[in-house]
Amino acid sequence: MNRRDVLAMSAAALVALPASHAHAFAPPPLNPDEGVTAPEDLMKEHGVLNRCLLVYEEGLRRLVVKHETPGSVFHRTADLVRLFVEEYHERNEEKYIFPVFEQHGKFVELVTTLKAQHIAGRRVTAKILELSKNDVFKKPENQEQVIALVQSFIRMYRPHESREDTVLFPALRTILTAKEVAALGDRMEEDEHKVLGDEGFEKAVQEITWVEQSLGIYDLQQFTPKE
Repeated sequence: MNRRDVLAMSAAALVALPASHAHAFAPPPLNPDEGVTAPEDLMKEHGVLNRCLLVYEEGLRRLVVKHETPGSVFHRTADLVRLFVEEYHERNEEKYIFPVFEQHGKFVELVTTLKAQHIAGRRVTAKILELSKNDVFKKPENQEQVIALVQSFIRMYRPHESREDTVLFPALRTILTAKEVAALGDRMEEDEHKVLGDEGFEKAVQEITWVEQSLGIYDLQQFTPKE
């Protein structure tokens, strides 16, 4: 009997088992965080930031063409940026990632710039939150300020996150061992639960999905170029 015959017999035997016994052979549920390293986790979180920037861009587009746009579009997105990006993601970078490069004398100038941009981003987000409150946002002059603030935020964070993804995060593995990178990911995971609670990433994705749906930009097919 060859290997193929053995596999076929095993599969047939499994199908013939009662449901209660067959269930015992079912694979365990997939853990989306299992095997994900610290750099991969940070890049995944950048996906949430990117979707926030896309919402900002759509909000700007609508304001420019005088399409009625509620302040909640900007306020809800800025609130997600504040919590998920600034208070969690960036704090992890500042606490765990940047010190590695500073201690080893690698990309120190880049890290200094990234840290300064974190501070600048928080100032901009605070202003967006203040000016996008419903009553405040109704004033045309405040909408103009929101436009300028959001434009500056996007302009800074596009190159900011791109430089981290293509330079800083990949270099982490050239400095730390695989075991050290894994330990770093574990510590960052613990902080996620402390700051965001259970399933913090999943909740952030749900939140930005809701905003995208409210703007009608969730369906990816609409972005496909027509022939």
